[in-house]
Amino acid sequence: MSGMFKILFIASWGLTSLSTANSCKKPSTSDPVEQPAPSNLVITANVSNDGSGKVDFVAQATNASTYSFEMGDGTLKDAADGKVQHSYTTVGTLSYTVKVTAKNTAGKSVTGSKDVVVTVAPRNLSLAWSDEFDKNGAPDPAKWGYDIGTGANGWGNNEVQYYTNRVENASVENGVLKIKAIRENLSGSPFTSARLLTKGKYEFKYGRVEVRAKVPAGVGTWPAIWMMGGDFGTVGWPACGEADIMEHRGSDLNRIVAALHYPGKSGGNAVVGRTLIQNATTEFHLYRFDWMASSLQFYVDGQLFHTVANSPSIPYNKDFFILLNLAMGGNFGGPVDPNLNSAIYEIDYVRVYR
Repeated sequence: MSGMFKILFIASWGLTSLSTANSCKKPSTSDPVEQPAPSNLVITANVSNDGSGKVDFVAQATNASTYSFEMGDGTLKDAADGKVQHSYTTVGTLSYTVKVTAKNTAGKSVTGSKDVVVTVAPRNLSLAWSDEFDKNGAPDPAKWGYDIGTGANGWGNNEVQYYTNRVENASVENGVLKIKAIRENLSGSPFTSARLLTKGKYEFKYGRVEVRAKVPAGVGTWPAIWMMGGDFGTVGWPACGEADIMEHRGSDLNRIVAALHYPGKSGGNAVVGRTLIQNATTEFHLYRFDWMASSLQFYVDGQLFHTVANSPSIPYNKDFFILLNLAMGGNFGGPVDPNLNSAIYEIDYVRVYR
């Protein structure tokens, strides 16, 4: 009996010792922890509309610790927080595909892309031509000529004014050119007004046009800042091309219209952009046209609102001249208020930069 007890005791002690040893064993801290791959990548872009080419990008993904951006112009940028600002430099309006890779510390990644359209305005321009309207009297004849007559002359849109070259209809007063529409009968037209142009005096290809102006408020008024191809006299319209920098209807206050007219895209089928501003008839605003081989861009007070890609297939790669006029009525202006006897369109300056 005693011998058997001794054998059982030893066996029991061995099992107890083994159980104790197993219960004291701890997991290894060197065992790897599996990291999930990044997912749910979202990319947003805030594109500046001031012609600077600046874009703010934000990328966000689940389980990501860093982000790599390929900006689409050969530039690479990294950001731990997924936020990157980039300024594109190629002048014109161009499309870029931005590729983003979100990674975690284990090297796992997810990739996505974002398309952006960016406008870069010309820089380092110098003043090439201007009229500051600083001499009272008739507009400078070295800079401006006149269209005389009505739409029956081969141009016009069924407007009711007769254009003259009289100082009653166009004069410089205290640093401002004033184009005046007057209710009076002349050659069968119930209004007189003026249409000034630089044709044969100043024509140019590419650059920036800036005009600071205040438009009239009367219903039926139709002031404009525009340009036409210098070959208008030989190829006619719309083959010559037309760029309307600013048009405004007195019946639709504060809505500014810009348009391009050329073969296949003229009249009611023009390429049109619109924007709504404040106080167009009571304050001066800066109307701007940036004209490049790559694009045509229209601004009000520094804000871009209309862009059209330029190409050799449309007639905007040759010399153009500038026009300023105040029309009354017509296809765009609409019926004239029967109580409206006069209207004044004011231009502070015209400047061309190249």
